[in-house]
Amino acid sequence: MTTEAKSAQSITSKLWSMANELRGNMDASEYRNYILGFMFYRYLSEHQIKYLANDVYDNGGNLQQAYEQFCEEAPGEEFMEYMEDIANSLGYAIAPADLWTTIVDKVHQSTIRPEDFQNMFDHFNENTRLNTRAKADFNGVFSDVNLTNSRLGENTTARAKTLSKIVELVDNFEYKDEHGHDILGDVYEYLIAEFAGNSGKKAGEFYTPHQVSKILARLVTLNLPDDFDKFSVYDPAMGSGSLLLTVQQFVPNGTHKGKVQFYGQELNTTTYNLARMNLMMHGVEYTNMSLNNADSLEMDWPDGIKNGVDSPHFFDAVVENPPYSAHWDNNENKMKDPRFKDYGALAPKTKADYAFLLHGLYHLKNTGTMAIVLPHGVLFRGAAEGKIRKALLEKNQIDAVIGLPEKLFYSTGIPTIIMVLKKQRSQRDVLFIDASKGFEKGKNQNLLRPADIDKIIDTYKARRDVDKYAHVATMDEIKENEYNLNIPRYVDTFEPEPEIDIAAVNQQIADIDQQIAAVEQELNAMIADLVETGVDDNDNK
Repeated sequence: MTTEAKSAQSITSKLWSMANELRGNMDASEYRNYILGFMFYRYLSEHQIKYLANDVYDNGGNLQQAYEQFCEEAPGEEFMEYMEDIANSLGYAIAPADLWTTIVDKVHQSTIRPEDFQNMFDHFNENTRLNTRAKADFNGVFSDVNLTNSRLGENTTARAKTLSKIVELVDNFEYKDEHGHDILGDVYEYLIAEFAGNSGKKAGEFYTPHQVSKILARLVTLNLPDDFDKFSVYDPAMGSGSLLLTVQQFVPNGTHKGKVQFYGQELNTTTYNLARMNLMMHGVEYTNMSLNNADSLEMDWPDGIKNGVDSPHFFDAVVENPPYSAHWDNNENKMKDPRFKDYGALAPKTKADYAFLLHGLYHLKNTGTMAIVLPHGVLFRGAAEGKIRKALLEKNQIDAVIGLPEKLFYSTGIPTIIMVLKKQRSQRDVLFIDASKGFEKGKNQNLLRPADIDKIIDTYKARRDVDKYAHVATMDEIKENEYNLNIPRYVDTFEPEPEIDIAAVNQQIADIDQQIAAVEQELNAMIADLVETGVDDNDNK
C-alpha cells in the first residue's frame, strides 16, 4: 500500500469514527449524503480559490481578501460577468458569501444562520446556468443534501447546529499526505466504501468493491500502447463511478488531462450525484466526463438513436456491474432495438442480465474489450437466455468466463462471474477460469488478495490450461455441452480422496483390539479386587 493510501485510510478512519458519533440514529446511507456533500462543496470552493490564485491573482495568502475586494468593487453586472468567467473555466462558480471559508468562519463565530446553508446550495444551483456546457455536470449535484430533514433536528435552529457540527468535522482535516500530495479523492472513495459496508443491501446500488474493480479494469486495459491518443470507457450502471476511476489507474498516463474520457449512466439520482462528485474529486475535469441520470435499458446513450436511425456511440472499453437479475420492460418493440435484435430473443422480464450485457456490447468498439460482473445463472439458464448465449458464442464474442469467490459484495453473498467479451476475435474458443477458491476469508465479506488478482490476470493473458484452475475450451466442446457455459463442465476442481492403505488400517484395528483387551483385563482385575475387598469388610463385621 502506498503512503498516500495509508494516509487516506488513516484520515478516513478518524472521519468515520467522528461521523458515527454525530449521526445519532440516522441511517448510514442517509447520513452519507451530508458528509460527502459537504466534502464536495469544500473541494469545489478550494478548487476555485486555487484556480484564481494560479490564473487570476498572485496574492498568495491574501487571495481571499483580494477576491472579496474585487467583488465589492465590481458589483451588479460586472460581478456577474466575473462569475461567468470563472464558470466558463471551471464549469461552476461560487460567490464570496457562499465560499467554504466564509461558511466556516460563521460557524466558528457562531453567526451562522439556517438560511446560510440553504443559500450556499441554492446559489450554487442558480450559478450552474452561467455555463450551459457544464450545466448537466453540476446542476442538482447537492439535491440529496436535505436541509429540512427532521432527523437533523426538530427545528431550524437545531438543524443548523447539527449542520455546523458537520462543517467543523469536514473542515478539521487536512486532506494531504506527509509529502503534500492531495488525497481528498482517495479519502472520499474510502468513505464511500465505509458507507457501503454499513448500508447492507442498499450498498449494491452504488458500490463495486475495489478488488473486483481492479480485475475488470486490468482486463479491459491489457496491452495498451503508451502512445495512444485518448481512451474512452463506458459504464451503463456506473453507481458511484468508482469502477470508471479504477480503469483510469491502469491506462498508461491515465491521469494526464484529457487522456481518459469517462462516460456513464445511472438510474438512481442519489447515486448519480455521488458519481459526479467522485469523479471530480479525483481531478476529472467536467469536459472529460459525460454522465447521465437515466435508465440505460430504456434510454440508450444520448445520440444512440436519432429519429429512428441508428447512430451509436462506441467506446474503447465497457465495464459493468449491473444489478443482478433486475426487472425490465422487455416489450416486443425491444426486438427492433439495434442493441438486441440480432441475438434471437430478449432477456426475460425478471432477469435483465443479458439486456445489460447486450447494451454494453453494442456500444463497444470493434477493437475494444468489455468486462461485466454477472450471476452464474447466465451461464446455464435456458429459454430466451439460452438463445442469447448461443448467439453470442456463434458470433464468437465471448472471450472468457471467470468464476469469483462468494461473499465479495456487500449486497449479496452469492458467487459471481466476470464475462469478458470482444466484438472481433481471431481465436474460436472460450477461456474458463475457476478463481472461486482464491481469497482471504473475512468477517462479513471475503477479500481477493493481490496474488489472487494477479493469478487471474496472468492466466487470462497466458490463455492456456492450468490444472484445476483454467481450461481453454474449443467450440466443439461447447457445442457438445449444448452451449452450457457452467464452469465445472470445463474446469475440473475435484480433489480425489487419498488412497487408503488397507494393510495399515488392518494393523490399526489389530492394535486397537489389543488395547481394548488390555483395558478389559485391567478393568476385570479392578472389579475382582473391589469384590474381594467388600467380602473382607463383611467378615470383619
